[in-house]
Amino acid sequence: MTFNPDFFPWETEEQNDNCLMQYLQQQHPETLERIAQSVSSEIKDIISQNVRGLVGLLPSEDFAVQITTDRENLANLLASAMMTGYFLGQVEKRHHLESILLATESIKLGKKPKID
Repeated sequence: MTFNPDFFPWETEEQNDNCLMQYLQQQHPETLERIAQSVSSEIKDIISQNVRGLVGLLPSEDFAVQITTDRENLANLLASAMMTGYFLGQVEKRHHLESILLATESIKLGKKPKID
């Protein structure tokens, strides 16, 4: 899972005004690869289930599923998946921090810490 800065080869006014797109295009591929690899498998699974739910999922062994859409709807789907990933990443970090804080609190109280 890597961001490909050349995915959008066309130059549009909207793209030129998008500071985040400009920032992403200026990053080294190795940096973006490290960020993509830092996503846990749990987050990847949740995003995958979310996208399948949005698109619809029929078993491929029984159906020849083809999905067609326009550029705008596909962009909205990708944006939704990205926002879900960002949100889940923040929730995962919060969960980890809460676990550490609870373990620290347990140590202060003389209890055996439990870290997830």
